Amino acid sequence: MLCASILSEIQLKEEGNKHFQAGEIDKAIECYTKAIKSCKDKTALAVIYRNRSACFLKKENYNNAVSDASKAIDVDAADIKALYRRCQALEKLGKLDMAFKDVQRCATIEPKNKTFLETLRRLGAEIQQKLKTTFSTDSRVQNMFDILFSDESDKEKQEKAANNLIVLAREDAGAERIFQNNGMPLLVQLIDTGKPEMILAAIRTLSGMCTGHRARATAIIHTVGISKLCSVMAVDNEEIVLATANLLQCVYDSLSGGDKRNYGKEEALVLDSSKDLKDILLALLEMITSKKVSGHGRDQALNLLTKNVPRKDKKNTDNTKALFTIDHGLKKILKVCGQVPDLPDQLPLTENTQLIASVLLNKIYDDLRCDPERDNFRDICDEYIKSKFDPNDMDKNIHAINTLSGLLQGPFDVGNVLAGRQGVMEMMVALCGSEREVDQLVAVEALIHASTKTSKASFFISNGVTLLKDMYKKTKNEKIKIRALVGLCKLGSAGGDDYSMRQFAEGSTEKLAKQCRKWLCNPTLDVRTRKWAVEGLAYLTNDADVKDDFVDDEAAMRAMFELAKSKDKTILYAVACTLVNCTNSYDKKEIIPEMVQLAKFSKQHVPEQHPKDKKDFIERRVKKLLKAGVTSALTVMVKADSSVLTDQTKEMLARVFLALADDIKDRGTIVAQGGGKALIPLALEGTDKGKIKASHALAKIAAVSNPEMAFPGERIYEVVRPLVSLLNTERDGLENFEALLGLTNLAALNDKLRVKILKEKALPEIENYMFEEHDQIRQAATECMCNLVCCKEVQDRYLEDGNDKLKLLVLLCGEDDVQLQRAAAGALAMLTAAQKKLAVKITKVTGQWLEIIQRLCIHDNPEIQHRGLVTVFNMLDADEQLAKKLIESELLEILTFVAKLEDNPKKQDAINAARTCLSRAMDTGLIKPFSN
Repeated sequence: MLCASILSEIQLKEEGNKHFQAGEIDKAIECYTKAIKSCKDKTALAVIYRNRSACFLKKENYNNAVSDASKAIDVDAADIKALYRRCQALEKLGKLDMAFKDVQRCATIEPKNKTFLETLRRLGAEIQQKLKTTFSTDSRVQNMFDILFSDESDKEKQEKAANNLIVLAREDAGAERIFQNNGMPLLVQLIDTGKPEMILAAIRTLSGMCTGHRARATAIIHTVGISKLCSVMAVDNEEIVLATANLLQCVYDSLSGGDKRNYGKEEALVLDSSKDLKDILLALLEMITSKKVSGHGRDQALNLLTKNVPRKDKKNTDNTKALFTIDHGLKKILKVCGQVPDLPDQLPLTENTQLIASVLLNKIYDDLRCDPERDNFRDICDEYIKSKFDPNDMDKNIHAINTLSGLLQGPFDVGNVLAGRQGVMEMMVALCGSEREVDQLVAVEALIHASTKTSKASFFISNGVTLLKDMYKKTKNEKIKIRALVGLCKLGSAGGDDYSMRQFAEGSTEKLAKQCRKWLCNPTLDVRTRKWAVEGLAYLTNDADVKDDFVDDEAAMRAMFELAKSKDKTILYAVACTLVNCTNSYDKKEIIPEMVQLAKFSKQHVPEQHPKDKKDFIERRVKKLLKAGVTSALTVMVKADSSVLTDQTKEMLARVFLALADDIKDRGTIVAQGGGKALIPLALEGTDKGKIKASHALAKIAAVSNPEMAFPGERIYEVVRPLVSLLNTERDGLENFEALLGLTNLAALNDKLRVKILKEKALPEIENYMFEEHDQIRQAATECMCNLVCCKEVQDRYLEDGNDKLKLLVLLCGEDDVQLQRAAAGALAMLTAAQKKLAVKITKVTGQWLEIIQRLCIHDNPEIQHRGLVTVFNMLDADEQLAKKLIESELLEILTFVAKLEDNPKKQDAINAARTCLSRAMDTGLIKPFSN
């Protein structure tokens, strides 16, 4: 048994050696691994480990190569092959001093070996250079700090030193030198100077140092301190606030594993980070209700909570961060929602703070996994609002109602339940009748938010319309008047775009919309008030008459676009809604005539389409929006902060882009105004439906535009994934077709893009579409493949046995569709040029191959004819027997006929190819030239 075991190990080792020599590294590793498991002899085991180390070197798996070589050296310290292999692997890992020691031992054992001596010299020089650079970096770091702290240094010199420090911190070696040279305390001193430019330099340097580095992130937490970072983020300087928020995010990612980079042994020295992570969350929750925090600081604290509290992946069942936030901070978030800026003694806020708080509430509520958790959330909110109701204190009452508005803009279901609680509606009515402007404003806004869902609007139509009409008619205050109007607009749109479900009398909605447009264009009104005019239009544009009137009013459109570009980002949703309505890019129910007849017979309601919602009217509106500059407004909106730009808003923007890109003539305008770049983030993030819409819009642009102009720079590589996402059976034929056209355009540009397409696993899908029954999809897939076949990976798939890929390509060359033939013939010509084996394989895949090749060579289309003749040349060049077979067929007559044609610019490529084929045949002696 022992002999059989040893024999088996020897066989496995020998088999591994053969695989290694043949370049089959994975198979060699497999054999060596099996041998290691069964081998009992230490000396034999060391040899196998040494051999497997060589395999890992080839695979560039340097850690495993070091490990296996070390095991061989443990058995025999003078194993020169294992020593040198470990030296090579250590050098690749950047551990030059350890590699130097190994090659030094090799040179001691074999002092005349030139390879060892050369490696010893080279590594010695590299170590000296590294030491020199390290000392140089150390002195540079100290010099930069000296300049920054010096009172005598001029401002320009200090700015340069600060920028150099930031750049150095972004490189791991530089960050480590700063860290090792007492950099942390010095950076804290920079922050303590109180000078904005010094604070920014320190914060940005710290961000670079801790990005992806858990050990340094922990050091920042304990050296600089969370409270100091929060106090810096609390200042009223937007640039410093954003930089500090970015630093806290980098720290959080590094501690939580959000950054996946591996930084070696030092990571193991860091203890459990859960306490630090909780401390960060608690500090942020403290910030959001502190009066010492600026509006910008509060926004960023809320943003950081929005990014880090909810689960990134709902498949992960751990929602403890959301539960922790509810226990320690839900009431604090509600307090922010309830702030009334017009009252004294309120928290400093920006235009966006309360919307960001509502979004955070919504994200936390969505992150809850069961009814008890949701009930607890709702009970805390209910208790908070009830505690604020006080018949003797109107300020507390409007705080409660404003908190309810925040919930209605966030987790609507929670807000809706609380709005129905006893006393809430009565309080809204009482506030509407108050003499104080602020009471009326808060009440009307709460009424507007409460009627968001059309299914709930019937309650408010019967109870709230009269109240709102009275306020609209009686008040002389424009701020209240416009909000009351928006409430009426919202209730009037409860029927959506169903023409038969109009809530108000004929012409009423047009009058309301006209007033909204008037306010929108009034530059004397503040932005917040004009925003409500857009809110009104967002609901009224469900009516096709209102849509048409709006796009005919260019001044109103431009005014709305300018508002969309303003700092107040709470307007984005309303602008997006208005544009979706104007372009009819919302989901429409398919009307089946038979079902309509059945509904009429059973006296059920049948939706009716407005005459102005037909295709020609929609196209006219799209043209007018483009002319007014809608694309530039959309590109600005896409750049808004992620917490304000919700997934629902992103989806609506994607829908609008898709509607705008429908006409091929308009796509150039969209590209010129930055629409191509703006679509990329919409295609990568948001709702599933939104990503599909944005991807389809990208495909439309990529299919007809120069991709390098539409998506300049590195952005072009980001377009690939969205296009590939459209290549599946769940997408419709048009999405498949335009995605294939877009990928064809991209694949034509360069190898890097072709590799990117293959990495996104598009190849199997493209191959499947080449079998598609739909002619245009099949043609587009074949054209895409034609541009991909120059990749080695694609060629290897065609070389594989047991598939019909090459057979399909040959048969497609015989199809009647000229464009399909052209693409297939191009792919065949390139494949046979790159791989001679494929030229021979053609003869084995189908009995019709010769007839198809001959048809290509006599084709009326000069381009197809040229591609066919190039394929013939490749076949002549590939195999002597195949060349003889071709020349003995009718192909010689075809080649002779084409070669004798007079020179013709239109057919010159084909004529030259035929002449080259005949020259090749003469060179190989298959035919002889005519003698005089």
